[in-house]
Amino acid sequence: MNGRRAIVGLLAALLPGCSPAGLLNATVSSTGFRKAADIAYGDDPRQRLDLYLPDSPDPERRVLVFFYGGAWTSGCKEEYLFVGQALAAAGFLAVIADYRLSPNPRFPGFVEDGARAMRWVQDTIAGHGGDAARLFLAGHSAGAHIALMLAAGTPYLRAGGFDRTRLRGVIGISGPYDFLPIRSPEVRDVFAGSDPASTQPINFVTSGLPPALLLHGDADDTVFLRNSQRLGAAWQAAGNAAEVKVYRGVGHISTIAAFSGLLRERAPSLADTVAFLRAH
Repeated sequence: MNGRRAIVGLLAALLPGCSPAGLLNATVSSTGFRKAADIAYGDDPRQRLDLYLPDSPDPERRVLVFFYGGAWTSGCKEEYLFVGQALAAAGFLAVIADYRLSPNPRFPGFVEDGARAMRWVQDTIAGHGGDAARLFLAGHSAGAHIALMLAAGTPYLRAGGFDRTRLRGVIGISGPYDFLPIRSPEVRDVFAGSDPASTQPINFVTSGLPPALLLHGDADDTVFLRNSQRLGAAWQAAGNAAEVKVYRGVGHISTIAAFSGLLRERAPSLADTVAFLRAH
């Protein structure tokens, strides 16, 4: 552990001004995958995605679409090279999508963008070596909210032209799914003008939903663990498969940072994600 901290400190010294994600990306191997960047799935400049194509693909050609976090107001796909590389190294075709950020638009615009990205994947991924019948959703933090809003019994995927039978599973990492009342002024602004109940994935749990894996650290003081616990219980109560994995002593950022080789010892997020994908 001390050795890894020393490496992080050295990278910080060598790359002044670099974001934490940039530090992780600086350690990513450039071998084992090919990246196809900035592919448009819509007309807006934020409606772009990156593909991570493995050199040694999974025999089932599974595809995982990932949405990053940032409180629905910040973030960019380039910061998640370490996630795309980790998934591609495991043999999966990874899609990391940008989406429009609040306040332009506020909810549900970013969820609708998620549906548009899924429609693009459904319609074109076979041409990139993926199986359009073996699609998975995942996200961290605000991105997990987007993923679960799409996977739950909401109309967004259908309205976007996506065939829900193609969705084989959903993975939420440290996500907010049941967070009323909204106390943060910044988060209230993201959802301003919408019925609060319509913003919560837990309110759209029905039968017939895809299997869910919910990963969360019990030391998360940004998005509380109860979000994953309550959603997992509701998912199961409706007759759907769901598993909640709690990482002891792990905080909000570490659950996704652990996808990087540099910080993988912090939490088994990647191993649990890979096992879930291979099981479905």
